[in-house]
Amino acid sequence: MSRYSQAKFLMSAPDIRHLGPDEGIEVAFAGRSNAGKSSALNRLSRQKGLARTSKTPGRTQLINVFELDEERRLIDLPGYGFAQVPVEMKKKWQKALGEYLQDRKSLKGLVVLMDIRHPFKDLDQELIYWAVNSKLPVLALLTKADKLKSGKRKAQLLMAREASLAFCGDVTVHAFSSLEGIGLSEMEAVLNKWFGYSPAKETP
Repeated sequence: MSRYSQAKFLMSAPDIRHLGPDEGIEVAFAGRSNAGKSSALNRLSRQKGLARTSKTPGRTQLINVFELDEERRLIDLPGYGFAQVPVEMKKKWQKALGEYLQDRKSLKGLVVLMDIRHPFKDLDQELIYWAVNSKLPVLALLTKADKLKSGKRKAQLLMAREASLAFCGDVTVHAFSSLEGIGLSEMEAVLNKWFGYSPAKETP
């Protein structure tokens, strides 16, 4: 059984003032609207309905918190970069996102999800540069990997890994498909490290 299948929804918060105590370990998932954040969280937790997936990009407008245990939480941050959202609303989300990333002491790692066909767009890069400057490790997850044939997928992954060197930080890049489970074990290995799980404690 995976540790992540214990994940349960704890709360939704409009900003960090409404989040629980800033203690323990949090790993945040961020990405452009429609990058596949909810699907990735559902695949990770082996729960179809843990994070609500939506055909409408920009649905996640709140910071959603999922608890693994008393010490560890997964954070689903509002999607960014979606055009058809009123400017005021966009500003509000960006403020909530920025505050969380800058002020949350328990944040120990950032998973940035990007469509494998369009990685490292401007906003993705800004986010990763911010994390690197804050000495935060980043896992760049290239989602929807099942949309590419194996050869093309490998080429995109190599290209993205090369591009990630420009950030000069702790940036790991993996291809991922929530549909086929590609890259799931690689993602778990990174998260296990951030959460401080020792391999011995893994239940078969």
